[in-house]
Amino acid sequence: MPHSATTGALVVEGLAKAFGGAPVLDGVDLRVPSGKVVALLGPSGCGKTTLLRCIAGLEHPDAGEVWLAGRRLCGPAQGFVAPERRNVGMVFQDGALFPHLSVAGNVAYGLRREERRGGRAEEALALVDLAGFGDRAPASLSGGQQQRVALARALVTRPTALLLDEPFSNLDTLLRVQIRGEVQRLLADVGVTAVFVTHDQEEAFVVGDEVAVMLGGRIVQQATPAELYRAPATRAVAGFLGDANLLPGVAAAGQAETPVGRVPLRGELHGEVDVLLRPEQLRVTAGRGATIAAVEYFGHDAVYLTQLAGGAAVRVRVLDAPEFRPGDRVDLDYVGGPTVGYLRATG
Repeated sequence: MPHSATTGALVVEGLAKAFGGAPVLDGVDLRVPSGKVVALLGPSGCGKTTLLRCIAGLEHPDAGEVWLAGRRLCGPAQGFVAPERRNVGMVFQDGALFPHLSVAGNVAYGLRREERRGGRAEEALALVDLAGFGDRAPASLSGGQQQRVALARALVTRPTALLLDEPFSNLDTLLRVQIRGEVQRLLADVGVTAVFVTHDQEEAFVVGDEVAVMLGGRIVQQATPAELYRAPATRAVAGFLGDANLLPGVAAAGQAETPVGRVPLRGELHGEVDVLLRPEQLRVTAGRGATIAAVEYFGHDAVYLTQLAGGAAVRVRVLDAPEFRPGDRVDLDYVGGPTVGYLRATG
């Protein structure tokens, strides 16, 4: 048993799955601490939903193991545990509510007969702020309310782990922001071990205690949102997580000389590197080293698209109305803390 597979922890080791000979999961390792939420973040087609379905028992992996609360659900020395015996709740992308059942009927669907008489469905509806909605038909609810019903249905069985597969993707932007905040607080209050799948970085950072970045069928990095943003493990992760300026530099003695000056580095690197500079870590002042190519104004902030004298394009974010206009000549200075660099391949 994996060392971390205790209490309600979820552990995935070496999980592999292929369809028609094409690999979808390629040795996936994932750790979800008991009572915590890990946001599984990646682009469409990277294997996120397949991983969730393997954890839930809806797909048979070709190799690897899944452990939940110290119990092996699948693996080379263990028979495959059926989905209904895993005590795993799942919230699907479209809610998947039964239109012919009432709201209460949908929530109580997974309960045993004696449990349905105990008020469990009503408790679950109250948990998601839908007390008194039990007699309503799903079609009479808004999209956000329907997803709350789906969440109540997943929680009513008191699962050991909860899996959420992009549950807000069908909601409009404002409702999505509201619902994700409510769900984040609810999951924290309930204390259930959860995996939350999304392709939206902002959503992952809000909901997840940790974020696992999935690219090409593998988990390439798992860490807290702040650590992921500050120190992405690879160029690919850096580019996937928000705006990333990668400028050439030469590293020595804990710093790098770059086109925008000397930049402190995390870790000891020597030689030619690409240095990660986030747009908000740069300052723009009047000067001659770069030219403003365009300005993107968002109200709460603005982004300058600048062109360095050497030709490199650099994005700079300012938390104010833009002071400069396209065509203005400026200087760029690094004002952030130690950042990461990536050694360039030689030879």
